[in-house]
Amino acid sequence: GTVWTWGYGSLGQLGLGTTNSRSTPTQVPGLTGIKQVAGGRDMSYALRSDGTVLAWGSNAMGEVGDGTTVRRNSPVVIPNLSGVVEISGGRNHGVARLTDGTVKAWGDNQYGQLGDGTTTRRSSPVTVSNLTGVAHVDAGAHHTVAVRTDGAVLTWGRGYRSQLGLGSTANRLSPTVVPGVPASVEVGDGRDQTFA
Repeated sequence: GTVWTWGYGSLGQLGLGTTNSRSTPTQVPGLTGIKQVAGGRDMSYALRSDGTVLAWGSNAMGEVGDGTTVRRNSPVVIPNLSGVVEISGGRNHGVARLTDGTVKAWGDNQYGQLGDGTTTRRSSPVTVSNLTGVAHVDAGAHHTVAVRTDGAVLTWGRGYRSQLGLGSTANRLSPTVVPGVPASVEVGDGRDQTFA
């Protein structure tokens, strides 16, 4: 249940209280009971067994989710976020799936990757619009993908390289069902692509 980090640390993304880089794994102080970790471009997330989430690193876009845009060199608890069972980090945004099958998102929203129907940046978690029954969620660079318990795959955010699978390169501000995809159990994405 502990967390170890290494690599580039100039924006506090290692969570070690400094902006130094590390070439070998180093334990993040104060983190115990962790059941999942996720990373974005310059930030990191840790999901505790009690369903709360800690975040650290660059926060220029609000991607730490603590209501500020202050860089965090050490883990901080994301306020008002509980009942989380899965987390994922995009380039500058985070997403969390809750026990009730809904999804919360925060951070950069330039392309609608938070799925709240806007392009407004959010430094605190907001609920993804019109999305329930989610079994898995994953954040890409500037888009997000989810699979529902009925097997449907939904995408939203930046579409300029067809990563939303919707037959166009348009952005989507809210979750949209991807047509023609057989019932799926897991989804994933890279920077500009999506898999089911």
